[in-house]
Amino acid sequence: MGLTGVPGAGKSTWIEAVGLQLVENGHRLAVLAIDPSSEVSKGSILGDKTRMERLSASENVFIRPSPAGGFLGGIAKHTRETIILCEAARYDFILIETVGVGQSETAVHHLSDFFVLLLLAGAGDELQGIKRGIMEMADAIFITKADGDNLMKAKLARVECARAIHFFPPNVPGWIPPVEICSAISGTGISEFMEVIERYKIFSNANDRYESKRKEQDQYWFRTTALEKIQNNFFAHPILRNELKKLEQQIIEKQISPHAAANSLSQFFIEALNRL
Repeated sequence: MGLTGVPGAGKSTWIEAVGLQLVENGHRLAVLAIDPSSEVSKGSILGDKTRMERLSASENVFIRPSPAGGFLGGIAKHTRETIILCEAARYDFILIETVGVGQSETAVHHLSDFFVLLLLAGAGDELQGIKRGIMEMADAIFITKADGDNLMKAKLARVECARAIHFFPPNVPGWIPPVEICSAISGTGISEFMEVIERYKIFSNANDRYESKRKEQDQYWFRTTALEKIQNNFFAHPILRNELKKLEQQIIEKQISPHAAANSLSQFFIEALNRL
């Protein structure tokens, strides 16, 4: 399961509340928490365990914070490989917590069977959620911190999000993403969360959803990985070394635009390959 939401939405707190319930139900849980990396120092705090004290003490739980390391999409570069290792270690429920930094955290959708979006009522998330494509990918949406003075705001946000869902084309044919409120403090929404997961399991098994989705994900990661390898090899190719330096100098001296230089480099490479 992938889980994303803006900073402050209570992802770690909610994971602990849900995780304790999963462990109580007999599951072995792995939590892969992705921590943002500084653009300046390149470091990460990796402090998610400090917000999951009770959960991290369980012998049936593995929590692994990883730095994003500049990898886009809200996940780390080797999150997919880590998931495979956790499956091999017989963790039957794997939860990926994304960085939580904006509107582009869609890579986790291509890693998970079930994708949950957490929204924070009263923080503009209702409109932002409607704007971004991430809401269209969610299999379930939960409005967090639905307690105290924020309870009424959460209920209103739930109504708005439920209305918005009907304007989007279905991400999964036959499945309408449920919108619920939740609170890790009061325990509101935990039973509803478990119920949604069970309903989605039944739905997916009946429609062969797991198998078809994982095939799509394999194709996605093949193309993504191939593109990364091609890009790295492209810029490291000896044929391009001198031409790349020449074009970069022309850009600095304002003799050519970056766009025109990119076209020129691409054409140069194609012509060089044709001569081989």
